[in-house]
Amino acid sequence: MAKYLLLKHYRGAPTSANDVPMEQWTPEEISAHVQYMNDFAARLERTGEYVDSQALAPEGAWVRYDGEGRPPVTDGPFAETKDLIAGWMIIDVDNHERAVELAGELSAAPGAGGKPIHEWLELRPFLGAHPTISE
Repeated sequence: MAKYLLLKHYRGAPTSANDVPMEQWTPEEISAHVQYMNDFAARLERTGEYVDSQALAPEGAWVRYDGEGRPPVTDGPFAETKDLIAGWMIIDVDNHERAVELAGELSAAPGAGGKPIHEWLELRPFLGAHPTISE
């Protein structure tokens, strides 16, 4: 088994087919999207491939060690992951092909108009997982 991180992006990925920002969706469209995500996670939980997932709030800050008791906090000027990353899911699958298959399925979550958004998801193996990638 190999663990993979699926990252959902607000921006920075190639444009999705149904490229309507979530803030323009109706409450029903948002509910349908969240339900799809929950159903997907529940199915993977039953197969043993689900590890965890979270949607992320837009708030955030940069923090670093700057000497004893003095962690500075700043809201820039760096690229803001809070503006880029919408959420994530961790899966634990047999191989890279299965990870790609699941990422493709997750990408079809409904969006505006109830149509699949076909969003691009970033698929990243955990360091040390040594996935087998066949092309």
